[in-house]
Amino acid sequence: MNTKNIVACSYVEGSDKKFTGVEASTGNKLEGEFSTATQQDIDSALNAATAAFNVYKNTGNFKKAAFLTAIINELNAIGEVLVARAVQESGLPLARLQGELGRTTGQLKMFADLLEEGSWVEAIIDNALPDRKPLPRSDIRRMLIPIGPVVVFGASNFPLAFSVAGGDTASALASGCPVVVKAHAAHPGTSALVGEAIVKAAKQCDIPEGVFSLLYDDAYEVGSQLVKHPETRAVTFTGSYKGGMALVKLAQERKEPIPVFAEMGSINPVLLLPGALDTSAESIAAKYAGSITLGAGQFCTNPGLLIAVKSASLDVFKTALVSAIEQVPSATMLTKGICENYHNLSKNILAENGITVLAESKVTNAELINQSAAKVVEVSAATFLSNPKFQEEIFGPYSLLVVADDEAERLAVVKALEGQLTVTLMAADNELAQYTELVSALQNITGRIILNGVPTGVEVCAAMQHGGPFPATNDSRFTSVGATAVYRFVRPFAWQDWDNALLPDELKNGNPLNIWRKVDNKWTKD
Repeated sequence: MNTKNIVACSYVEGSDKKFTGVEASTGNKLEGEFSTATQQDIDSALNAATAAFNVYKNTGNFKKAAFLTAIINELNAIGEVLVARAVQESGLPLARLQGELGRTTGQLKMFADLLEEGSWVEAIIDNALPDRKPLPRSDIRRMLIPIGPVVVFGASNFPLAFSVAGGDTASALASGCPVVVKAHAAHPGTSALVGEAIVKAAKQCDIPEGVFSLLYDDAYEVGSQLVKHPETRAVTFTGSYKGGMALVKLAQERKEPIPVFAEMGSINPVLLLPGALDTSAESIAAKYAGSITLGAGQFCTNPGLLIAVKSASLDVFKTALVSAIEQVPSATMLTKGICENYHNLSKNILAENGITVLAESKVTNAELINQSAAKVVEVSAATFLSNPKFQEEIFGPYSLLVVADDEAERLAVVKALEGQLTVTLMAADNELAQYTELVSALQNITGRIILNGVPTGVEVCAAMQHGGPFPATNDSRFTSVGATAVYRFVRPFAWQDWDNALLPDELKNGNPLNIWRKVDNKWTKD
């Protein structure tokens, strides 16, 4: 494992300031010293990215797809070593990270397939109408083109799927944009292994060296400088509200403001409708005990809010949920800071008026550090509406049950909610017909509504929407998961009255790439 910074696919020393990876469950230092990137490294990486962009943006789709496929092959070749290091640095279970590696390579494959099919560029052609009266129409052809170097921030809770070769990197590379990754300080070794795989793939495929760089820092300075750098054209981030908004502010203060695509989490409300509780209270409780505590609750889609109307069936649900939560073993959280923050926030919320502890699990691995303890607490709807603190995300195995006196009060709770990544409805067959106003209100505050499932577990596919109204994300028009994540890094561009031979293949007469195009307002492959 090479622990040096990667600048334009080459290894450089970095500064004299060094740090090591740490085993999440013990606090022991792990193999390898990592050097904080210097300002020269930052400048070199982004200047090289800009130079490479002028070549890479015109690289054919099949060559870019081959590059993504080569990354897949390199990751699979080191899969066992990579997953073992990720287990140490994150404290996440082996099976979870094996699955995450599959998700990471699956994302790369999805974008490779997108490139090979080619229609994602949204080619539009309006042929010239020289005889149109009173004025002729020019020949105008439009498609999406990449915007330039993208800075990607690795995420703490997905050391593979939202990190160096994760969905942000994969979608940016697919769009034709070079990438400079700021490695997350909690998993530098994992990042180094993945970075080496990307470098090997780039060299195999004769990709311009400036297309990929990987920089280290165990603080905030390198990340800040990357966002402020004049050559940066977009930024992606997955993490806390505080961190995301700090990057948004930096980007807006630049001489040339740039887009930041910040996914900042949410509390993902779950509405327990009476018909569902009447028929399935105990099974729903078991399902949600698992979802609340999955991965020590360290998901941006963790169900942090349950909303129900008081009833005998709700009492059955509560009893079953308490029993299930109390049996959940503790788990290692990602970092010391995340663990401390979870315990402090959950302790502080219990000091608020009107809150009751329903269930709390015990630490079962006392010999390990950074252990979670699941908590489910309860407040009345009136109390919830009176205190905005109850809407704040507590990152970990925590959920708040809000109990309304009637449906009108539940609707008031829903209308008071901030933007969310997901909302879930637990409903009996045909029950939703009675709740059209509720469903409409929910649609206004989220990017995805789930019916009779759990929010944890985000499918990687073309239809996925992983983003929602502020503060879940800062731009709800886009997704950070799925094939359409590529649209964060492109802009529309039109050619007017150009000779056919000078146009990109996507817009040429005869459709040489055989893609779907909108020609004179009709979708066709002709």
